[in-house]
Amino acid sequence: MPRPLWTGAISFGLVTIPIKVVSATENHSISFHQYHQEDMGRIRTRKVCELDGKVLSPDEIGKGYEVAKDRTVPVTDEELDRMPLPTAKAIEIVAFVEADSIDPVRISDSYYLAVDGQVAAKPYALLRKALERSDKVAVAKFAWHNRERLGLLRVRDDAIVLHSMRWPDEIRSPESLAPRETELDEDEIDRAVQLTDSMALDDISGFRDRYREALEELLAAKSEGKALPAVAGEEEEESGKVMDLMAALNASVKAAKETRGEDATVHEMTPRKPRTRKKAAPKKTASAASKKTTAARKQPAKKTAAKKRTAS
Repeated sequence: MPRPLWTGAISFGLVTIPIKVVSATENHSISFHQYHQEDMGRIRTRKVCELDGKVLSPDEIGKGYEVAKDRTVPVTDEELDRMPLPTAKAIEIVAFVEADSIDPVRISDSYYLAVDGQVAAKPYALLRKALERSDKVAVAKFAWHNRERLGLLRVRDDAIVLHSMRWPDEIRSPESLAPRETELDEDEIDRAVQLTDSMALDDISGFRDRYREALEELLAAKSEGKALPAVAGEEEEESGKVMDLMAALNASVKAAKETRGEDATVHEMTPRKPRTRKKAAPKKTASAASKKTTAARKQPAKKTAAKKRTAS
């Protein structure tokens, strides 16, 4: 088992469950050090006191809060531990909610909660069964790293997982980032849905970090003095080029079906042409209408005069 990061208890009503918190994830990123390019000497970060220029060790460094310019209030770890906070040594469950009611953007790091001693086995199993049968997740509060946090408890396999969450006021609004209203053709939407269906998977466990694999090959080649791996040729798209959305969707659906070994026949769909409305005849003005009416009235009088001249 990984080294526990925190020990305490889950507070479930009047039930207390002693637990240990261990990280649920591993970081496989490749780390680099900083070196002087001229002689490859290692560059290190040192913490120096700005008053006397002395390089300090971790034991000589304390915490402090700047309340005003040139005035800092020191705060010790013991003072922080003695704060009257109910969640200082407990993960206090405060509510149970539907899982889909939690915005995923609020979820941060993940941790496994392991039982701390045999006495915790039964209440731990009880909470796990309650979460499974209710189809809900637990919202909890806990204090860690000098601040109170919000957490989410759910079941993964036979273990209870704690996801640390961000507070509502820590989430930025995307309102200014959303695109303006855009007209979409129904055929484009249908093709986009067809693309999502052709790319659907039941399991994503097969994905790998290809960047890390390529980086490992690069480092191995350099350390052994071998030629660097060849770069696969890629066609670069012209920047600023206007994209034919329907053509891109048709090609994407075809490529997705070929990748899955399905029939790659794609019935090309083109956006419907927008209907052109006939221009309405310009409305006649009141003056024009009155002139036409006046002319119509005068016309019979002219005909009567002509008949009289013919008779004479």
